[in-house]
Amino acid sequence: MRGSYDPNFVLLSLLVAGLAAYTALTLAGRIAAQQDALRRRMWRLGGAAVLGTGIWSMHFIGMLAFSLPIRLGYDVDLTALSLAAAVAASYVALYVATGDRLQRRRLVGGGLVMGLGICAMHYTGMAAMRMSPAIEYDPGLFALSAAIAVGASITALCIVHRLRREAQRAIIAKRIGASAVMAVAITGMHYTGMAAATFAPGSVCLAAIGVDGPWLGMSIAAATVLVLAATITLSLQEQRLERSRREYAGSLRRLNRALVRMETVDPLTGLPNRATLTKQMKHALKRARQQSQHAALLFMDLDGFKTINDSLGHSVGDALLRAFAERLRRSVRAHDLVARLGGDEFVVLLEGLHHPEDAGKVALAALGAMQRDLVVGESALLVTSSLGVAVYPQDGEDVETLLRNADIAMYAAKQAGRNTYRYYEPSMGDEVRRLLALQQGLHDALRHNQFYLVFQPKFTGQSRHLTGAEALLRWRHPELGQVEPAEFIPVAERSGMIVEIGLWVLEEACRHMAQWRQAGLPPLQVAINLSPKQLQLPDLAQTLAAVTRRAGLAPANFVLEITETVAMHDAERMAQAIHKLHGEGFEVAIDDFGTGYSSLAYLQQFRVQQLKIDRLFTHGLDAHGEEGVAIVKAIVALAHSLKMEVVAEGVETSSQAEKLLQLACDQLQGFLLGQPLGAEQFRSLLNGQAAHAASPVAEPQPAPAV
Repeated sequence: MRGSYDPNFVLLSLLVAGLAAYTALTLAGRIAAQQDALRRRMWRLGGAAVLGTGIWSMHFIGMLAFSLPIRLGYDVDLTALSLAAAVAASYVALYVATGDRLQRRRLVGGGLVMGLGICAMHYTGMAAMRMSPAIEYDPGLFALSAAIAVGASITALCIVHRLRREAQRAIIAKRIGASAVMAVAITGMHYTGMAAATFAPGSVCLAAIGVDGPWLGMSIAAATVLVLAATITLSLQEQRLERSRREYAGSLRRLNRALVRMETVDPLTGLPNRATLTKQMKHALKRARQQSQHAALLFMDLDGFKTINDSLGHSVGDALLRAFAERLRRSVRAHDLVARLGGDEFVVLLEGLHHPEDAGKVALAALGAMQRDLVVGESALLVTSSLGVAVYPQDGEDVETLLRNADIAMYAAKQAGRNTYRYYEPSMGDEVRRLLALQQGLHDALRHNQFYLVFQPKFTGQSRHLTGAEALLRWRHPELGQVEPAEFIPVAERSGMIVEIGLWVLEEACRHMAQWRQAGLPPLQVAINLSPKQLQLPDLAQTLAAVTRRAGLAPANFVLEITETVAMHDAERMAQAIHKLHGEGFEVAIDDFGTGYSSLAYLQQFRVQQLKIDRLFTHGLDAHGEEGVAIVKAIVALAHSLKMEVVAEGVETSSQAEKLLQLACDQLQGFLLGQPLGAEQFRSLLNGQAAHAASPVAEPQPAPAV
């Protein structure tokens, strides 16, 4: 008895086979992506159910495509058994194909089990027709269908295993092509098996009253397509969710690495930071203790970095720090740890030292490396550094002590002239601790009004008439007490605080002078000292003039004093600065004249209004006799020839005053005539000046020191 095939159902079976194959590939990708064993097992079980249903549906649709000139039907129990065989074969396929490795023995064994499972599904489904007499099979075609089933299974396992990874290039196109190959193989096995079947004439289907009807085939096909499509959609959705989770997890890992880097690495230079240095130092000290060796810290900072940072900008300063860090890292030994503590402070940790002197060799190499210009953008900057050395165990046995003592030694190197290094010595402690206290205290002094001014009176030489005063800065520290200017002014110069302090001095002098003027006291000139740092400011003259005018005073009320050493250091630039000050109306004096390396040509070019004879020459009038008198006489004659007034400071004896008067010195200043006075005391002196305005001021008596 001959049968026939409905081409629509045949085509539908081929499409269902292709969809089932694509589902298998997608599920394999999801299973392979699972890290959790339980989730892999659940996906494998669910995937086997869906995939098995798809393969079985293809088989059932293929059966429905076949028709005989008799009514056909299918036994429910045997049909269900064929479905179970398809699910079992699918589980074997997914289990084998989603493993990490697919060895040949595993591949052949899995393909054999899967192929036999598909054969069992097919021929059990055929038996579900319950034909009488029974279906006879051509042995050759039967064997061929089994061989196709096993071969298709092995091929499918290879394809599924190779395409299980989601991250491959063009994975969707590869899976579609592979699905077509697998669909042809699966359907080929089915229709070969059907071709092997022979139905005897007059055969009867005993299951004709069971599962029946093309409508059932269409329903199964539709349901299967929906299940497979839903499975693929669910897989893709979870794939996207998994990708989102991976991206989120990746972002968290990157963020965590960034946080760890922030905790351990200096973000500007990429060097280890203080926390990392402290941790590594603890391990290094432990190793040094166990091996009876020395370890050392080199503590260094850049000389004059604040000036560069303020004048050239923070971007240049940051670039300079990066360039310095890189050169420092290359100048030390490969296993030495270079760290940045912050600002311009760097530390080098040295291990494995047999002698403390070995640290000095590394220090010299580091300092030597900085003798060449650092290229920052388009600029070449020569930046030196000061370096302090503290050695374990003699200079400290713990991290904090070694850091502190290396810092102290570094400050001692700065005191020694910079661009050098010093080993820590216990005697450095008190001096440097006081220096550090002064440096820190300067920042608080302005905010908490610890600074104040005193005024040293200046008198005319002949009449002893009060002509003005020099404003002198004083500092009353809450813990250290009265700090001498000779001690804190250099600290302020090095730290750069002197610029802010110098501006405060002028503002405070203006405030007192405005009060004296409002009280009707006679006008006078006040001398203000300018620091080298202030003279480097390009807008100094305009800034100072603005301060005086805000107080209602004229710049002519002030004499700005510049020491001779500073003036001659860069005479060309200083001449320009003095010219700008003159342009705003200030008078300028050369202070400490005779102690530097004066150039008469530049002195004439400066065109200052006053020369102040240094107290060294004033005292020399008594100490050096005629020679001392000759020097002062020459200075006075020189100044008068250049139309300058001469102010002698440090006048302490009547003999000095008389000789200065004989030499036609214009103004005298010193303890003999009047000690520095507080603002209120100086105001009282001005009141006395006003009361005796009609006559010269009487011989002044030394005022009490403040």
